[in-house]
Amino acid sequence: MVMSTKFSILRAVCLLSFVFTTGVVAADAPLRSGDQIAMKLGGVPSTEISAVSGIYTVDGDGSVNLPHIGRVKIAGLTPGAAESAIENEYKSREIYTNPNVVITMQAQSRFVNVGGEVKAPQRVPFTPDLTILSSINAAGGFSSFADARKVKLLRGNSVRIVDVTKIRADPSLDIPVQPGDRIEAPSIFRNSKNSTDTLHGAQQKADVDSVEAVHH
Repeated sequence: MVMSTKFSILRAVCLLSFVFTTGVVAADAPLRSGDQIAMKLGGVPSTEISAVSGIYTVDGDGSVNLPHIGRVKIAGLTPGAAESAIENEYKSREIYTNPNVVITMQAQSRFVNVGGEVKAPQRVPFTPDLTILSSINAAGGFSSFADARKVKLLRGNSVRIVDVTKIRADPSLDIPVQPGDRIEAPSIFRNSKNSTDTLHGAQQKADVDSVEAVHH
């Protein structure tokens, strides 16, 4: 009975830890063009709450077009920072005295792109617990020709080479992904600088050797 109680408490603590961690990851992800946000406004008259609260899309310039104040640039900001920026904009223009803005990300508007030698290349919907391995699994797993030791993780202008075989052997090495990341699984035939030329050259050499063997 005591052991059962301790186990239940441990499970509850782990669950709370997981919820807190995933919430932090989601809150820290910077907003990007194309993101959809649900914005709720408080601290203002009820008629204004319904007029301003709603779903907004971050446009190509990284801004949202809001009632009374027009376009406010929020791309590159975390949802929390965007909330403060919008509140300050309403206050500085003397629209509202003490607005309270709450922004919630629309999860379906964010994706991780998985391509290359996977069975089903696709845009995988982003979730806070998404990792490089789970992204690949969501795309059907590797094809027969994938080089799992040289998977590319592209984030902005940076490229990271990841050995997924090591992650499978030790899941603690798995890497969390971010919205907008691209995962590219290379072919085993791309180990050289120009695999096509290499294979063609090897075939030509084999043909020449065969001809010489016949003449001798």
